[in-house]
Amino acid sequence: MKSDQPEGVRLQKVLAQAGVASRRASEDLIARGRVSVDGEVVREQGRRVDPDTAVIHVDGLRVILRDDLVYFAFNKPKGVHSTMTDDQGRPCVGDYVRERRERLFHVGRLDAETEGLLLLTNDGDLAHRLMHPSFHVPKTYLAEVDGTVPRGLGKRLRAGVELDDGPAKADEFRVKDVRPGRTLVEIVLHEGRKHIVRRLLAEVGHPVRKLVRTAVGDVQLGNVKQGALRPLNRAEIGGLYRMVDL
Repeated sequence: MKSDQPEGVRLQKVLAQAGVASRRASEDLIARGRVSVDGEVVREQGRRVDPDTAVIHVDGLRVILRDDLVYFAFNKPKGVHSTMTDDQGRPCVGDYVRERRERLFHVGRLDAETEGLLLLTNDGDLAHRLMHPSFHVPKTYLAEVDGTVPRGLGKRLRAGVELDDGPAKADEFRVKDVRPGRTLVEIVLHEGRKHIVRRLLAEVGHPVRKLVRTAVGDVQLGNVKQGALRPLNRAEIGGLYRMVDL
């Protein structure tokens, strides 16, 4: 016997369940052309979608419909290795998430001596793209370096410096603070070669004393305490998806 029940779920209900807005507010978003489904702007209120397969954007940001996917900003302390387990018994990221039911993994790495933002998720598709060099995901670091940084160093770093494994360059560079014998600088790069920030700054005569990653794309470390997790909000997750064309 064929069912007369329409297939799919009303779009406004899907948006409400995803935490975008109330059903009434979601109807307004649809009417104003701010919602797209599978690349097509939807304005009709009766539209039904399959939450398991539909790709929905609101104001250009991807809406995550699966409630089993989680996304965290983790403040990695110095001395902690960017692995989920360590066969040598060294402190690792996995030590901080052992109690979580999800099987989390880290997006990229920070060397043991570097502190700061590491993204953790169980969304394999997003993680894979964020780590792929073709998407040029920018990463922001604060580095305390030896010496006084000369005028024009930013221009040199943005132009590119030859390292032993090929050229490297900064996307952005600025001096944040000057102290006796050392300088605090902010540097943005989109590549992820091993120790790239340390090697780049050492090559121009300013070895790194301390290094903290403060942002990945638009996701900021903010005031997350060392060793703590912060769930990403919808805008942050949507922004990561947008950077990698998902």
